[in-house]
Amino acid sequence: MKKALLVLINISLFASACGAQVAAPANAPNLPTIIPSSTNTFIPESTQTLTPLPTATATPIPHPMSINGMRAGDYPGSEITIVKELAKGLNYRRYYAYYLSEGLKIYALLTIPDGEVPEGGFPAIVFNHGYIPPNVYKTTERYIAYVDEIAKAGYVVFRIDYRGHDASEGEATGAYGNPGYQIDVLNAVASIKQLPEVNPGKIGMWGHSMGGYLTLRAMVISKDVKVGVIWAGVVASYTDLLYNWRRTGSFTPSPSSRGVGWRTGWIDAYGTPEENPDFWNSVSANSYLADLSGPLELHHGAEDEDVPLEFSIRLAEQARNAGKVADLYTYEGDNHNISKYFSAAMKRTIEFFDLYLK
Repeated sequence: MKKALLVLINISLFASACGAQVAAPANAPNLPTIIPSSTNTFIPESTQTLTPLPTATATPIPHPMSINGMRAGDYPGSEITIVKELAKGLNYRRYYAYYLSEGLKIYALLTIPDGEVPEGGFPAIVFNHGYIPPNVYKTTERYIAYVDEIAKAGYVVFRIDYRGHDASEGEATGAYGNPGYQIDVLNAVASIKQLPEVNPGKIGMWGHSMGGYLTLRAMVISKDVKVGVIWAGVVASYTDLLYNWRRTGSFTPSPSSRGVGWRTGWIDAYGTPEENPDFWNSVSANSYLADLSGPLELHHGAEDEDVPLEFSIRLAEQARNAGKVADLYTYEGDNHNISKYFSAAMKRTIEFFDLYLK
């Protein structure tokens, strides 16, 4: 009797909280290699579309990370509880606060502009930070300049600490294979809408890197986010995250990010994107850009060594092809944090928020 031949699939993992690199098959899609030399550049390309899921006799239960699975969830948020007031900003007050997400206390930095509350309330920005090892993350030590610029412009800013970060309850499981952080973001939106000083119809979102991934997904899950700005976002489809994410920058992963992660588990359970495109499309926000809840503005440094510039280029193409506003600014010689052109990028960010929220 012939022995069955066992085919071993060898998956090479990056040691990063954002995940690993999987060797691409010969027919895997590649990202465009052309990098624009000027800002606000778009390269036309056909948009991805979601292949309809096969008809079944019973309605299948969506994967918890799928867009439809996330849409089916309940994100009531809670009243925001002020723990203590912090040192005042130039023209705004700062607070250490928390809200509830799946019963977990999620802490946050909250800023509220000085002066009389305008009719209807202040516009608000839910601020999604990028990856920082959870064991070194501190609420009052990160993204200070970013929050300060948006707060000074007259916005309530709600910069949340995802579960497992600093004092936030729960486990820090990462964003790409577990819905926990996304649930925290959606509950943050519901919570900030309940703050008396906030206009619940004027909620925007800002995200950097991993926070950009969470921002894009929030905007195809919820209609409450009216505008989004993403800096150096992980905004590619899951197929591109598997095959086209090559990190060359310095990066220190957290202990929880090492070892076998979602890539291995998902490929074992559902097959590769070539074998099961329906599954991989279902978890990719890029497949749902026709449902984008508002305009997007994208910023990316051309020398980013952590997240490929091509991710933002392709998202801009896809969103524009879906009939959505998607402005893209690239910054020659700049890095993942857009440090060289920070002032220019932040000025454009605030102008974009002003245009769509004020």
